[in-house]
Amino acid sequence: MPTPSIVNSFKEAVAEGVHDLGSDVLKIALTNAAPSVSDTQLSDITQIGAGNGYTTGGATATVSSSAQSGGIYSLVLAAVTFTAAGGDIGPFRYGVLYNDTAAADELIAFIDYGSAYTLANGLNFTFTASTWLQNA
Repeated sequence: MPTPSIVNSFKEAVAEGVHDLGSDVLKIALTNAAPSVSDTQLSDITQIGAGNGYTTGGATATVSSSAQSGGIYSLVLAAVTFTAAGGDIGPFRYGVLYNDTAAADELIAFIDYGSAYTLANGLNFTFTASTWLQNA
């Protein structure tokens, strides 16, 4: 999986108590428009259209672990799968991780897959279990 890019506002939002990554509801949204590390909230990105298995706002990401060891913090998420049903999903190139519990749906990070994907009807696209943040 490509390396996530952390948005600039994330550290400030942590310092100001916006995020509790161990218990807040985190989600992954899909977009085909390049996010920027300057973006701060979900409304700053243009999601793909809802339908055929994609819901506006994306899918919930379950936290596998949120802990620090030896001064290094890691946020590990379980796999998140999108399934196209009734038609295609996309195209999309980016997965955007955000905090759905935060009032402004604060962004955390995004992943660039390098090219756009269209998920054909009946197929799955999975964000594998991985570390989205490390020593952020």
